[in-house]
Amino acid sequence: MPTVDDVLEQVGEFGWYQKRVFLTLCLTSAALAPIYLGIVFLGFSPPHHCRSPGVSELSQRCGWSPAEELNYTVPGLGAADEAFLRQCMQYEVDWNQSTLGCVDPLASLAVNRSHLPLVPCQHGWVYDTPGSSIVTEFNLVCANAWKVDLFQSCVNLGFFLGSLGIGYIADRFGRKLCLLATSLVMALSGVLTAVSPDYTSMLLFRLLQGMVSKGTWMSGYTLITECVGSGYRRTVAILYQVAFTVGLLGLSWLAYAIPHWRWLQLAVSLPTFFFLLYYWCVPESPRWLLSQKRDTEAIKIMNHIARKNGKSPPADLQILSLEEDDTEKRSPSFIDLFRTPNLRKHTCILMYIWFSCAVVYQGLVMHMGATSRNLYLDFFFSALVELPAALIILVTIDRAGRIYPLALSSLVAGAACLVMLFISQDQHWLNIVVACLGRMGITIVLQMICLVNAELYPTFIRNLGVMVCSALCDVGGIFTPFMVFRLMEIWQALPLVLFGVLGLTAGGVTLLLPETKGVALPETIQDAENLQRKAKPKENTIYLQVQASELKGT
Repeated sequence: MPTVDDVLEQVGEFGWYQKRVFLTLCLTSAALAPIYLGIVFLGFSPPHHCRSPGVSELSQRCGWSPAEELNYTVPGLGAADEAFLRQCMQYEVDWNQSTLGCVDPLASLAVNRSHLPLVPCQHGWVYDTPGSSIVTEFNLVCANAWKVDLFQSCVNLGFFLGSLGIGYIADRFGRKLCLLATSLVMALSGVLTAVSPDYTSMLLFRLLQGMVSKGTWMSGYTLITECVGSGYRRTVAILYQVAFTVGLLGLSWLAYAIPHWRWLQLAVSLPTFFFLLYYWCVPESPRWLLSQKRDTEAIKIMNHIARKNGKSPPADLQILSLEEDDTEKRSPSFIDLFRTPNLRKHTCILMYIWFSCAVVYQGLVMHMGATSRNLYLDFFFSALVELPAALIILVTIDRAGRIYPLALSSLVAGAACLVMLFISQDQHWLNIVVACLGRMGITIVLQMICLVNAELYPTFIRNLGVMVCSALCDVGGIFTPFMVFRLMEIWQALPLVLFGVLGLTAGGVTLLLPETKGVALPETIQDAENLQRKAKPKENTIYLQVQASELKGT
C-alpha cells in the first residue's frame, strides 16, 4: 500500500501546486512579525518632560525658543545621568506668578536651581515626537513604564497559553480549520487592539491575539510541510521561517510610513482577514485526513495535486495509506523526558537553550529599539541579517553537523553582546554591526534548535519533547521585557551583560549534547540513551510536526 510520500515522489514532491500553496501560506508567517516584535514601534518611548501649567503662556510672553523653554523650566537638562529628573520630575513652582522674569526666571526664587524642591509630574507629559505610540497616548512613562513591559509580556503569555490548546485543535479538527479559525480571531483581536479605548482593554485584546497568532503560524507550517515530499521538508521549513524575516523588513518601512500606532496596528491587522480566502485555495493535509480515516478526501486531494503538477496519479492511489510506526502506540508521558540520565541531561540543556534564545533574541531587538538613533533603519538592517542566517543553515547543516554550528552561533551571539559593552555610544554604526552579528548568531540557534530537539528524543515522545522544551521559549519571552527595560534604568548596557552570559553559557552546554548528523533517529528510550556512542548510518528522515510552542524567532 503506497504512503503519501510514495505518491508524492511520483506526482511531484515540490511541484507547481505545492509552490503556490507554500507562497500563499508564507503570508501567515510574515503576519506574525508585527505581533511578535511590533512593540519596538507600538511602544516607542520618545523624549519627554513634565507638562507644567503656565509654562507655555510664559514662553509665549517672553518669546522663548523651544530650547530656551526647556533650559529654563526642566530640571536635569543636559546631564546624561539625570534622565529621570528631566523626564519624571518638575520644579514645584507656580509658573503663573507675575514675579517671574523672562531671563532665567527661576533665579528670583533660588540662587542655585538644585535647591528648588522637585515633585513628580502632576499634569501629564509633553512628548517630542510627530507621531504617537501607546506610551504617548496612555502616558506609560516614569511610574507607569512597567506597563509597556506588561504589554509585550502578554503577547508571549498568549503564545504559552495558546500552545496548550491550539495543537490539540489542529490534531482533532484539522490543520485547515485551525488555520481559518485562528486567523479570524487574530484579525479581529488585532483590530480591537487598534480601537481600544483604554490600556486594560488593549492589554486583553493583545493577550487574545497572542493566544491565536502562534496557532495560525503553526497551522500554516504544518500544512505546507505535510503537503511536500520528505526531500523538501527541511528546506520548506527553513524558508517558511524566512518569511517571518520578510515580515520584519516590511514592518520597518510600514512603521516609517505610518508613525501613529493605532493606524499602524490597523495596517498590519486588516490584511489578515484575507487569510479566510484560504478556505478555497489551500487544501487540508492529506496526512491528517488519512489519520482520521477520511481516505476518500485524501485521495481526492492527491489527485488534485497530481493534476495541477501536470502528472498522472499512480495506479495504486486508491489504496493510499498512512505509514504507521508501532513505536508510536506507546503512550507518551512527561516523566519519560527525565526517565534516564542522558534524557534528563538533554531535556534540561534543551530547556535552557530555548529559554536563553528567547531572551537574547527578543532582548537584542528591544535594546536596539530603546537605544537606536534611527529606529527604522536600525531595525531594518538588524532584521536583514536573518536572511544569510537561513542560508548558512541550509549550507552547513549536512556538512558540519548540528552541535558545533549551534554552539558556535550561540557563543558568537553572547560574545557580541559583551563586546558592545566596550564600544562607545559615539560609534553608533560599529554598535549596530556588532549587534547584527549577535542577531545573526541567535537566529541560527533559534532555527536549528527545533531540528536538534526532535533528533534527541525517541519516536513516541518526540513531539512531546519538542512541545515541553520549546515552551521555555515563551516563558523566556514573558520575562524578557522586564529584564531589558528595568535593567536599563540601572545602567543602559546592563541587559547586554545578561544576554552575553546567557549566550555564552548556552553555547557551552550545547557542546554537552551528542552530534546527531548521520545517526539514526532513536526509536526507544534505550536508543536515545545510547546516542553518545558511535554513530550508525541514518535510517530515518526526520520530520518535525511543529507544536504550538515552537516559533522562529519566538
